Parts: sequence; C-alpha cells; structure tokens
Amino acid sequence: MGRAFEYRKARKMKRWGQMAKTFTRIGKDIVMAVKSGGPDPDSNGRLRAIIQNAKAANMPKDNVDRAIKKASSKDQEDYKEIVYEAYAPHGIALVIETATDNHNRTVANVRSYLNKLGGSLGTQGMLDFMFDRKSVFRIPAEGIDQEELELELIDIGGDEIEFDDETEQFVIYGEFTAFGAIQKFLEEKGYEIKQAEFERIPNDYKELTDEEVADVEKLIERIEEDDDVQTVYHNMK
Repeated sequence: MGRAFEYRKARKMKRWGQMAKTFTRIGKDIVMAVKSGGPDPDSNGRLRAIIQNAKAANMPKDNVDRAIKKASSKDQEDYKEIVYEAYAPHGIALVIETATDNHNRTVANVRSYLNKLGGSLGTQGMLDFMFDRKSVFRIPAEGIDQEELELELIDIGGDEIEFDDETEQFVIYGEFTAFGAIQKFLEEKGYEIKQAEFERIPNDYKELTDEEVADVEKLIERIEEDDDVQTVYHNMK
C-alpha cells in the first residue's frame, strides 16, 4: 500500500462528524464553487465534484438544489477559504482548512482552542514542506484493470492507485494541479466517480503513546466542532 493510502487508513480524525454538520460543510463548498464557476455543473467541474460528494454523503438532492439556488443569489455572502497551520501537543503538525465569512471570528476561535488544549498557532506556509497536496478520486473497482488505468493516468498527473477493500473502490491520487484533467479523463471514459476532493498527505509521521494520542485527538475534535472548520489534517500515526 502507498503512503497516501495508508494515511487515509490511519489518520485518527472524525472528518465530517454528525450528518447535519456534513451537510453544512458541503453547502459551503457549493457556495464557493458556484461563486467562482457558476451554478451549472455541466460547465463547472468543481461543482460537479461536490455534487458527487454530496451523493456519497447521502445528502438529499433537494438540499443540493436549494444550496445551488441560494449560492446563486446576490444576497448570499461568499465564504473565503483560509488555511491555518499549527502545532498540537507533542509536536504534531496540524493544517486546518476553514471556510468563513468572518476571518476575525475564525482565527480567534482556532487560537482559543489551541491555547486551551496545549497547541500553538503558527505562521502561514511553515508546514508546506510537511504535507503534499493531492487530488483524490474514488471509483468502483469492478471490471477495471488497475495497471492499465495507472498507465493511462500517468501522462495527466496521476500518481498512484490503491484498492480499498472495505468499499471495493480504487482510490486515485494525483497532483494537486491535475484535478480537472483527471476528472475529465474519468468522466470521458465513463467511470463512475464516487468521490472527488483535495487532501493533504503528510510526508512523515510521528508516533505517540496512547495517552499522547488522546491529547491530540481531544484538540482535533474540538477544532472540528467549529462551524467554520472544514477539515483538519495531521501527521500523527
């Protein structure tokens, strides 16, 4: 198994949490996609990917349609994607992705969680060398030749493909800048895209004791409870 795949398996974080929170976060993704590329998924690849993710999360179609309509309204405020970099207890690196309409509120909240639970907020870019940003796609594996697919993807920025035996899907990793090219290739080939997103994969891991892991998980869970927080990445093994 590759490093990226093992990271997905090993990371100890509740990425989406409760269903209501999941829908809220997907709703924010829809707003940002519509504001940047328009409400038509046929011409907006990012929106098309988010709709696929909404289906994977069992978000009702009516909710998706309402979110797109709301995002198209001039009254809908836009969200800004802001990334915070920090250290949790025991030297664990954190990358915190947020979508917010109030930067001052968000940074104050994130700093408060860190200060209360043994972490510290860092400066932007200080952890760039520790994480690789990747495009990640999931497709059903049935009837697909993995080696042949890997060869086809190499020329458009694909890195590796791993088989997830729990879902019987192939997980495709590619360069961050290759998202659109990989999405277009998979769609043109008729592959069903179950999920499409960006991820930050750590270059190195830090192993902790059970007690230390509990300290870090407590902080991560508290950060993820914040409505402005979309995703938290870490390098804890």
